[in-house]
Amino acid sequence: MAFAMKFNMIDVVVSDSLENVYVDGKRIGYQFDIRLNYYRGHFLSVIEEFEVTVDGEKVDQSSIRFRLNGKEFGICELESCYNEFWRITDPATIIVHESGGLPEGEHTVEVKLIFRSPYMAIGPNKYMPVDSSGSKTLKVKF
Repeated sequence: MAFAMKFNMIDVVVSDSLENVYVDGKRIGYQFDIRLNYYRGHFLSVIEEFEVTVDGEKVDQSSIRFRLNGKEFGICELESCYNEFWRITDPATIIVHESGGLPEGEHTVEVKLIFRSPYMAIGPNKYMPVDSSGSKTLKVKF
């Protein structure tokens, strides 16, 4: 992708949202919230790129779940979520399944989120890409 529109209206990674995830008292991963950095909501099917990097290490796509509207999706499923609408007022929760979760302390969370704006055609079957990426250093909650 050579060009993408970028808005700086909100912080994509939500402050104070990083926490470890536990099942039966065992840390199985971690989660944090993100917001769509745009002036209107969109269907999840318009997401073209989604990556998570924590402390400089890219997270494997198969370990990531995207939770919105009470439903969870794998990253590879997003392109077929034509009926799942992400309102700009609603944060999505990103869950990373990683045994042991994150150690105590601060961690830099980076999200690469590129989507196409379906009402902004820039050519035949091509739509304006929008960069809704962001990063933040957060302290993990236990």
